[in-house]
Amino acid sequence: MKPLNLLRALSGVLLLACSLLVSAASVTAPAVPGQSRAGSAPADLVVFNRYVTTFRGDFLGISPAERVERARAILQTLAYDTDAKVVVTSIEQGKKITIDGRYILIVIPGDVDPLGQESLDETAAATAARLKQVITETREARSVENLIRSLAAGGVATLVWLALLWGLARLHHRFARILVRLAASKAPTLKLGGTVLLDQHHVYPMVRHLVGILRWLLVTIFSYEWLSFMLSRFPYTRPWGESLNGYLIGIVVDILQAIVGAIPGLGVAIAIFLLARSLISLIDGFLERLAVGESPPRWLDAEAMPTTRNLVGMAVWLFALAMAYPYLPGAETEAFKGLSVLLGLMVSLGASSLVGQAAAGLIVTYTRTIRVGEYVRVGEHEGTVTELGMFTTRIRTGTGQELALPNSLITGTTIQNYSRAVNGRGFVVDTKVTIGYDTPWRQVEAMLIEAARRTPGILREPAPHVFQTALSDYYPEYLLVAQATAMKAKPRAETMTELHRNIQDVFNEHGVQIMSPHYMTDPAEAKVVPPQRWYEPPATRDAAAARTNAPVPPPA
Repeated sequence: MKPLNLLRALSGVLLLACSLLVSAASVTAPAVPGQSRAGSAPADLVVFNRYVTTFRGDFLGISPAERVERARAILQTLAYDTDAKVVVTSIEQGKKITIDGRYILIVIPGDVDPLGQESLDETAAATAARLKQVITETREARSVENLIRSLAAGGVATLVWLALLWGLARLHHRFARILVRLAASKAPTLKLGGTVLLDQHHVYPMVRHLVGILRWLLVTIFSYEWLSFMLSRFPYTRPWGESLNGYLIGIVVDILQAIVGAIPGLGVAIAIFLLARSLISLIDGFLERLAVGESPPRWLDAEAMPTTRNLVGMAVWLFALAMAYPYLPGAETEAFKGLSVLLGLMVSLGASSLVGQAAAGLIVTYTRTIRVGEYVRVGEHEGTVTELGMFTTRIRTGTGQELALPNSLITGTTIQNYSRAVNGRGFVVDTKVTIGYDTPWRQVEAMLIEAARRTPGILREPAPHVFQTALSDYYPEYLLVAQATAMKAKPRAETMTELHRNIQDVFNEHGVQIMSPHYMTDPAEAKVVPPQRWYEPPATRDAAAARTNAPVPPPA
């Protein structure tokens, strides 16, 4: 036997063995299932790993599975030595398909997919075309020349694939170095709000990971294409290669179609957002002109301008988002809807206190309960208002502490405003003393006014006043009220300190003791500090003069 004939015989034996293995394993290609007319399960006819047709109905009492086995057995016995002719003939039961005059199978009306758009003739014609392909591939698989050509093409493809992998490995490090230098030079220029977005110490790891991901993505694509090409070279594995190619092409086509389909909606959404931005700029300009006009409305002064602008901008952006939402890519997907529901649930659970604080902030802003720069007392806290926020108000105390008070606390408690009655920027200072009935009230009022006049920062006009707020069982209560011009909280604390110091000095100078006389009898000596004891160690005259910037009384 000639070597060429021997190779052909061996290939025929291998082909028959592969077909028997496929028949024993019942390898089937995916097909759209249909309902059998007689209630039997559909069965797919697969020959040489190639899908031919699907039997869905019984024929003369034979189930679809038995029809598949009979057709496969007939096809496996054909030699295909000559150019076989596939013929479709109409019979009473349906369409008979023969190869070189030999009966292969019959397509009956019950085999037509009820969900498809094909007729019986179209189904039979498609089956005959697939049978011709099976015949061609079977003949090709028995050809030694075709086998050698396929192996040679596969070898060349393998060399190209390995060369590409080697080239990616070489280019990986070089490309990474180029990108690192480029990113390191551009990183300092990428800023957001004056802050550099990327630290140079983080540039190299980030670029290295990005280049690594790109490399492995290319390796996966090249390997996928190589495997698809190799499977397509051989008739038995060609359907698998075609499936791989079809799957990849389908993914690319779906992605491109999704991108192209999203462009019109995305353009509409961008147009809506640009219009919203232009409208906000127009409204901001109008509000600014209205606020600085000759007769601005009460609700739009300089302090309420930022809040009003934010509210208007928020309303416009919310309206724009509601209008653009249907046009956003993926807005109709279940994932997008689920995310919207999750965000809505989160806002619903946490919005009660948030909305309450925001409403309180609006009340504080538009009712002008307090203003920035005023000295106020809120509950047990007092200080200068430094910021009126949407949710909190910040005040700075005289000792330098900054307090963030919830706006709901401000609207729910009594507020003492020490700055509202002052002309210009300043505040009211007041202090209370209790002196016994044995001291003339005129003398007490004169001493308190004298102490106020000695205190730096307290205005001469309007002049300080003294009020007797109560006549208690053991003493009258005197309240000194004056106005100061300090602009911040710390000077007010210093002003109050100097005022209390001067009150003690003036009362000591005139021999009047400051005490609330809850007593049975008067003390033997008055509880006063004589001038000669004012600067006992470690106090000194120079330190007192430097602290108060006021003349120091001479020692008695």
